[in-house]
Amino acid sequence: MKPVVSILIPAFNEARWIGDTIASAIDQTWPHTEIIIVDDGSTDETAAIARRFASANVKIATQPHQGAPAARNHAFSLCQGDYIQWLDADDLLAADKIERQLSALDRTSGPRTVLSSAWGRFMHSRSRARFVPTALWQDLSPVEWLLRRLEDNLYMQTATWLVSREVTAAAGPWDTRLLVDDDGEYFCRVLLRSDAVRFVPDARVFHRMPDSTHLSYIGLSRVKMDSQFRSMQLHVAYLRSLEDSERARGACVAYLQAGLVRFYPERPDIIEQMQHLAAELGGRLDVPRLPRKYAWIGAAFGPSVARRARIVLPRIRWAAVRLWDKVLSAFG
Repeated sequence: MKPVVSILIPAFNEARWIGDTIASAIDQTWPHTEIIIVDDGSTDETAAIARRFASANVKIATQPHQGAPAARNHAFSLCQGDYIQWLDADDLLAADKIERQLSALDRTSGPRTVLSSAWGRFMHSRSRARFVPTALWQDLSPVEWLLRRLEDNLYMQTATWLVSREVTAAAGPWDTRLLVDDDGEYFCRVLLRSDAVRFVPDARVFHRMPDSTHLSYIGLSRVKMDSQFRSMQLHVAYLRSLEDSERARGACVAYLQAGLVRFYPERPDIIEQMQHLAAELGGRLDVPRLPRKYAWIGAAFGPSVARRARIVLPRIRWAAVRLWDKVLSAFG
């Protein structure tokens, strides 16, 4: 029998993009799918747009606003599929994404083999997406995947994964305490319950680049900083539960060092905890260096002002880049 794939879409105030996202799910060449959209208390037209797609295999549920992890958990509780495809409400799947991944399974692949895929960033037009391979874009063991992820601070986008129901259930629910990096923490647990990662290069996902209004944006939010640090602590613990070698500890220190800039200098409490954790791992963390273009601000006005400039100025530049990309997309 051909496995049924549940495509699960949490949505909150994504009226601009939700229609295209649902269409990319409906257009899958793999015929055995169910699509479940959970509107997480949107205040725009997200739910109304989603209902236009309602059918026998496209179901829409609503809940009071509780955050993306809770919406994903709700969606999973409603689904019946043998495999789970998570899809954020502003991202797109290539039409043959799921078919290519399932076709990559062979007699050596058990239900605990998880599948990943290529992914590219775009803003408005998927034709302008850029696919940049990383060291995670290959077949790996779960422990090797986590080692590389932490060593080089790499990322695999949420929708790239296709995971059996068995592994999804074993991994447990999404952590509703996490406001940011909930996907990074969740897929660590998926890997803990997996036997192998099969990378399918011809399967593709299109990840829409978020702006500063997106929930994943941290900025100077203390609550989101707390969430980010909690996720980082869990990443370290998960890797060490699989392997506590010198390489694993070094990967954890490198991961902490790369993330330190997110908390410096506003959160000395988190920085102190990170330093203690690095020392337990046999390493130490260096004070993050400002890029040269912000260093003079730090020298003249102090690190806090430089930090704020490093947050605000890229937002202004990013807004201009998005506007230009929108103009270019309108002309083809």
